[in-house]
Amino acid sequence: MSDSTRPGDPVWTDLFTTDTDGAIAFYGELFGWTAEVAPEHGDYITFRKDGKAVAGGMRNDGSGGPSQWMVYLDTPDVERTAEAVAASGGMVVMPPMAVGDLGKFAIFGDNGGVGIGAWESGTMGGFELRGIVGDGHWDGHVGAPSWFELHTRTYDDALKFYREVFGWQDPFTIGDTPEFRYTTIHSTTPMLGGVMDATTFLPPGVPGYWTVYFGVEDVDASVRKVAELGGTILRPAEDTPYGRLAAVTDPTGVQFSLGGNKSA
Repeated sequence: MSDSTRPGDPVWTDLFTTDTDGAIAFYGELFGWTAEVAPEHGDYITFRKDGKAVAGGMRNDGSGGPSQWMVYLDTPDVERTAEAVAASGGMVVMPPMAVGDLGKFAIFGDNGGVGIGAWESGTMGGFELRGIVGDGHWDGHVGAPSWFELHTRTYDDALKFYREVFGWQDPFTIGDTPEFRYTTIHSTTPMLGGVMDATTFLPPGVPGYWTVYFGVEDVDASVRKVAELGGTILRPAEDTPYGRLAAVTDPTGVQFSLGGNKSA
């Protein structure tokens, strides 16, 4: 990753899906991604935009968790992070595992029951292309992951967990009212993501989730494209102080978000 990456920053995301061929087609049409399949790593998919790695993908054969976009946070020592997860009230879902010389990964449940990955880089540092969001402006890396957001019922406990486990040092609180509680991962650009108190709008029985925002040139056009390709619109495009945003799913029901600049 870049020199600006800090421990605890999002450095990778991958799609756990029941339909890998469909995902290659859907995200290829939507974002202009190409896909490389690695048989030596269990047919793991690397999605590329303009030749640069932006995401991964793997098949969900029904023996693991739900289909979803998984977010991976940077760690200099994934074994030590696993120990910290257990000590901080989380759960080790998949213990640390090496991926050749590329690096090591693990999957955890945070102390609110939300899945989160960790990546200790080797020869593979993470995203080769990532969008940057600042003051509501999306920098134009169309089809690149640009913001990573935890929606949680356990807002205060979640912030404590990620500080203890992933070393978030200087989170920045944007809002702290009953209507809007939101804290970014840290206070300097690139901020990369944040934590939202989602107690009032999470569906019953859903503990929370991480969502990935992918940057697009025209959010409204991309929302229409999602529908044309068989996806679902969860939240139509709307202007916010943080850009024009929408929430959608792919044809298998996996949720993700779209972000871009406000309407002219």
